[in-house]
Amino acid sequence: MVAMMTRHDEHTKFAPTSTKRMPETARELFDALPELPGFRADVIEGNLIVSPVGTPEHGRHAMRLNRALHAIMDEKGWEAWAGNVDVCIEGPREPVEPDFVLAPLDCPLWGTRELRSTALIMVAEVVSHGSARRDRTEKPLLYATGGIPIYLLIDPIAKSPSVTVYSDIDDGVYRAVNQVALGTPIQLPQPIGVELDTSIFKTVA
Repeated sequence: MVAMMTRHDEHTKFAPTSTKRMPETARELFDALPELPGFRADVIEGNLIVSPVGTPEHGRHAMRLNRALHAIMDEKGWEAWAGNVDVCIEGPREPVEPDFVLAPLDCPLWGTRELRSTALIMVAEVVSHGSARRDRTEKPLLYATGGIPIYLLIDPIAKSPSVTVYSDIDDGVYRAVNQVALGTPIQLPQPIGVELDTSIFKTVA
């Protein structure tokens, strides 16, 4: 917020119109943001990134993943969110909004609005032209830092469309990376332990 002042003469002194403390970090700015319908906000490496929500096709991939995992969710008593919940990356305390989040029913919160990353089971991102670098390069390190056991990357816009599973965290890095062509089955490791048919992410002509 910028205080607007009108000068009456060159000798007039002005005082700030508000004593409210302004946010000094991206985290503080995120916490001060009102709801932003139609937008998502992430903090990555200290930078606040506000971007439009995905296209219908983008959201469709997250919903198809949700349906594909429905049976294991019922069996384990888990729940999922498709692009509508914030996650706190513990350690740097950076908030992000993945395209898909799988968590236990009793997942603890950071504050009142963010799931704690170390308690999650899996997050997934659907790559779009505006998020390609973040999803492919920055998010694997961020999610490993946050202790999220599995990161699923659905990349329908790559030159060779693919699905990648990152797992087996060691020293803040995913050590196991399994990539298959879109349409090829891929194994989701424990604690999920199911084979995912990635043909569900193919666009219907």
